[in-house]
Amino acid sequence: MIPHSFSFDVAHTLAGMLLLCSFVLLYQVRLLALLHALALHATILALSVAWQAYIQGAPHLFITAAIALVFKAIVMPWALRRIVIRMGLHREIETVVGIGVTMLVGIGLVALSLEVMLPITANADPVAREDVALALSVVLIGLLMMVTRRNAVSQVVGFMSLENGINLAATGARGMPLVVEISVAFSILIALIVIGIFLFRIRERFDTVDVGALDMFRGGRQ
Repeated sequence: MIPHSFSFDVAHTLAGMLLLCSFVLLYQVRLLALLHALALHATILALSVAWQAYIQGAPHLFITAAIALVFKAIVMPWALRRIVIRMGLHREIETVVGIGVTMLVGIGLVALSLEVMLPITANADPVAREDVALALSVVLIGLLMMVTRRNAVSQVVGFMSLENGINLAATGARGMPLVVEISVAFSILIALIVIGIFLFRIRERFDTVDVGALDMFRGGRQ
């Protein structure tokens, strides 16, 4: 029988590693390095979900962990990498503000998440309490990445990291049915197909995947 304190320490460590990897995503300025960090992010999520499956005695979460590992850590980064290579996007990611400012804002969002969630979940299970607080930080950093990156591929990565944070919160709070996770996995695959078509159309029309080109085009038509 594993001591409760040890279960808490491992779950908290894995959730903290996922949050740290979110900052790694936020720090990246090269597309391929960003995709490698995304694969690591999803791998840590899979490990965290697998550990939750073990300590909760919930075998269906092992399937959720396998889905995260196969689709999010292998298939999705590989597919995005193929798109990046095929479109010749080996360059720096355009940002709205500097990386330093973005990282400081990210730290502030983590502090906000802890300040908001820990008092609310004071009576909850300690493992779930910490996971939910850290998961909210991962979600907010994913949103921050989507807002501060002008490259469409990096915005997709931000969305995927946000979804990983939601998965962490749901599994930690014991609220992720298997059917929901399977439907989310297939939705992400469909979204990837749409995103691929979208990226190629932007590149074909504007010779860039900077979403700012869309705003300029829209402004020019008004």
